[in-house]
Amino acid sequence: MIRVGLARTDATYAGLRPPYGPGRAYPELRDLLGSGAADGPPNPVYAGVRAALRGLGLDASRFGGPDWNPLGALVERGARVVLKPNFIRHYNPVADGSVESVITHGAVVRAVADYAALAVGTEGSVTIAEAPQQDCDFERIRELAGLDALVDFYAATLGRELEVIDLRTEAVDRRDGVIVSRRALPGDPRGYRTVDLGPHSFFEGSGLEPSRYRGADYDPGPTVEHHRDGRNEYLLSETVLSADLVVNLPKLKCHKKTGVTLALKNLVGINGDKNWLPHHTLGSTAEGGDEYPGSGALDRLRSQLIERARGILRRGRGAAFFRGVRRLETAVRGDAFVRSGNWHGNRTTWRMCLDLNRCLYYSDAAGLHLDAPAPVRTVLSVMDAIVGGEGQGPLAPRDVPVGAVLAATDPVALDLVAIRLMGFAEDRIPKVREAMRDTGPRVTAVRAPDDVCVLEVAAASFEARERSLDEIVCERPFEPHSGWFGHVERRVA
Repeated sequence: MIRVGLARTDATYAGLRPPYGPGRAYPELRDLLGSGAADGPPNPVYAGVRAALRGLGLDASRFGGPDWNPLGALVERGARVVLKPNFIRHYNPVADGSVESVITHGAVVRAVADYAALAVGTEGSVTIAEAPQQDCDFERIRELAGLDALVDFYAATLGRELEVIDLRTEAVDRRDGVIVSRRALPGDPRGYRTVDLGPHSFFEGSGLEPSRYRGADYDPGPTVEHHRDGRNEYLLSETVLSADLVVNLPKLKCHKKTGVTLALKNLVGINGDKNWLPHHTLGSTAEGGDEYPGSGALDRLRSQLIERARGILRRGRGAAFFRGVRRLETAVRGDAFVRSGNWHGNRTTWRMCLDLNRCLYYSDAAGLHLDAPAPVRTVLSVMDAIVGGEGQGPLAPRDVPVGAVLAATDPVALDLVAIRLMGFAEDRIPKVREAMRDTGPRVTAVRAPDDVCVLEVAAASFEARERSLDEIVCERPFEPHSGWFGHVERRVA
């Protein structure tokens, strides 16, 4: 059985402030944090992370004592640990949503950083690294997540560096959905590595036409070039690939192209250039694409106009005109219609997502090892499900209080539990369903939901009980993205 730790705690971040200390003198943190461990208000989020790690069974025999070292079970002293949160964008445009349902909260990042620092000791290092969306204001993210306060705390109180890296090579200013300016960024100080899955890509045998792949920017050239003639290449962070342990810190929310975000999808943020990532395939399903369903004349016309606009915009022209067109379209059609592969018929993004997982799980500092019988890398996933996001995720969700933190070393096991918490059906979510069916190189040991067991822990008392996946109750079903509505919901007899 593959275990997932599920912690139940308060469904709010209210009252917490950077640098998000534990607010309680946990015995294992005494040497790391000293007498200041109990400073600040009670922190149920920190307790939730601690309870989730206890539920996962890491260093189980020493839990509750001063020698408990959960991440020490996964990485050696002196190692390099990279924390990969979901910092996709710095705001939420919907009135009944907040940025709390968009990004991984800083309190979750802080708790995991402390346990990573405990594991690697003063000889090791802890880094926070993320490539958010192109138009994300990373300085605002640092403020929202309390990263600068956390960096200052580590330097002043612990006497150690906590590195924060924006992995993007470029940022853009986007208005009305149109890019109006660009600026180069330093990117990963350790550089990037091209990882080619070749015939081991999930795109192999898909029937999708590479010349029709479309990515995150106007120019389809890079997207197509890196996924044709037997190549399936990704430009990935060397900081991440050379780390001894990667801790994935996803957010519980819906997603327009893959149904849900969660652990598997969060690896999109280890890329240096998102335009290497196929997001959808041009054209309707009737034409072999997945941009939109059916063969409606209006959608076909829109697709043709978008293709023409791409050519003009990539030459730096027409931004004002196309901004006006987008505003008019929104006024006439709203935002709920299917476009750019934002629906359950998207056959492209889930393949890209699973490719990225294969790249990470089968790469180490020495290179790619697709001939290995099992993943060569351990990735710990700790999910922020304190406040989740429903509806138009991942960028414009509505807040849903859940009060949970999940932990696992198997991303599919973690996502299965999260999907049940949302009230969705895993067999309707291709990236999870196909990962379980995969013949290899596999990133999961889960072949069926029955392979997963859950140790549920109450963060207030740290009391635990074992449960099957079928016993995980959805207290309040999430509303899916409009392109997934009526498709992904779990139907209970």
